[in-house]
Amino acid sequence: MTVNPQDFVEHIARLVRTIPEDPEISRAADLFTKSLTAGGVIQAFGSGHSEAIAMEIAGRAGGLVPTNRLALRDIVRYGDAPKSELDRYDLERDPAVAHKILDLAPVQPQDLFVIISNSGVNGVVVELATLVKERGHDLVAITSRTHTDAVASRHPSGRKLADLADVVLDNHAPYGDAVLPLPGGGATGAVSTITSALLAQLVVTQTVRNLLEAGEVPPVYLSANVPEGDEHNLALEARYAGRIRRGA
Repeated sequence: MTVNPQDFVEHIARLVRTIPEDPEISRAADLFTKSLTAGGVIQAFGSGHSEAIAMEIAGRAGGLVPTNRLALRDIVRYGDAPKSELDRYDLERDPAVAHKILDLAPVQPQDLFVIISNSGVNGVVVELATLVKERGHDLVAITSRTHTDAVASRHPSGRKLADLADVVLDNHAPYGDAVLPLPGGGATGAVSTITSALLAQLVVTQTVRNLLEAGEVPPVYLSANVPEGDEHNLALEARYAGRIRRGA
């Protein structure tokens, strides 16, 4: 057995062709549009590698300005937790952390949440989803249906992210995420980051289309590395002063 990178490319190419056909993408974009039209902000959360997908949604060129990236480190950056908390191996499994993250976030009733988790079973993710729904927010999940169906929840309720979301976007990652088997067991070639980023961008672009079709000017970032990018972006960000965070 040998690992062939071209097999990985072909696997991803198949998913890139089929994922855009998922009708849940339009449903998610409709919820985005509803929130933005009401003056809401898109609140995106992911831990571990899933934070990369929150970064796809919040604060990037070509993306929507009224967006926030929530993160585990918020409990230190905006709260009073000691920095050593971030060294806990089980931090993302502790449901109590979700309460701290949400309490520290600048959230309003019309905001929508996007929670990204390949497994969809860890305590913070499930508890945050639970709190979001209890407070009346719409929730979009990006997860692997295959992986989450194959593992038990780590939340005391026994629920998973997919059980709580209004819309579930399936990133089609396999159980364990990687697709190229190794001779001694295990696999390489992770899928979830690539396909979840594709889903995020498809929802954003469909949302922009929805806004344009409604006769609205979409609040979209320019790259900060093009002329007048900073001026354009700062003017849009000023509309959401105190409601969106930008930084590392």
